[in-house]
Amino acid sequence: MTNLQERGHLLTEQINPDSLNLDQLGTLELVELFNREDAKAVAAVAAAKNQLAQAIELCAERMRHGGRLFYIGAGTSGRLGVLDAAECPPTFCTSPDMVQGIIAGGAGALLRSSEDLEDSAQDGETAIAQRQITQLDIVVGITAGGTTPYVHGALSAAHQRGAKTIFIACVPTEQVSSDADVDIRLLTGPEVLAGSTRLKAGTATKLALNILSTGIMVKLGKVYGNRMVDVAVTNQKLRDRALRILQDLTGLSRDAAGFLLERSGKWVKLALLMHWTGLEKEEGLKLLSENQGNLRSAVTSYKQ
Repeated sequence: MTNLQERGHLLTEQINPDSLNLDQLGTLELVELFNREDAKAVAAVAAAKNQLAQAIELCAERMRHGGRLFYIGAGTSGRLGVLDAAECPPTFCTSPDMVQGIIAGGAGALLRSSEDLEDSAQDGETAIAQRQITQLDIVVGITAGGTTPYVHGALSAAHQRGAKTIFIACVPTEQVSSDADVDIRLLTGPEVLAGSTRLKAGTATKLALNILSTGIMVKLGKVYGNRMVDVAVTNQKLRDRALRILQDLTGLSRDAAGFLLERSGKWVKLALLMHWTGLEKEEGLKLLSENQGNLRSAVTSYKQ
């Protein structure tokens, strides 16, 4: 790991030559500059596609056998991990324990800056111990500049417990090394506002986490086609989405789709299986269980 006292050489800390006159730009010019620079975040994620695919496969394999996914970071990186974890239960009806976000400073750091807390590797180790990480779990360390002691301490502790580790940073390996099982580098370059990694680095990280968590859930059978058939029907918006999925995939009227949804216990995946096979709820649940919750596999096995 690089010397924490001297970070000016890091890619994320360097000066962007295209924004030297940032404070002299007209408002439209400023917006256009940001737009050009933000495009580099998308390109950075594309350049890391092989590593992202490897991470998805690794996580899905562990999670099929009961493993949990943990994101850990500080500041913006930590908040992005917590956000991605928090969005999994409503989108994929996962248990809150299945994907968890850990941020230096705890819940309070989500609302109030606590960046000083990132300097303790011991705190990172403690966070891993508190959550009783095991060899089935996966820990994703997120640190834009690559040097955060809190993250490195957590990854080291997770590795010692036999967990698989993934490292996400926005600096090249020659600047900060990692011995994680999967090493993802999102090289977005110097920020428009020097050192402000909540900008391009944060954008690229959000994109990568979107791909990672959604890709895992696809592999775990929580998606049918491009529909979120495990959506948690917990409010009017999500009920409407559930009904539209049922209508689109079955051709039923909205009223009939609503009746089917209620019969299934408000589980879109089960409702579709019941409709396509004629099975009742309990039989459908058994068939889904036999197929590890994969709707397509369940339907195929029934027809055979």
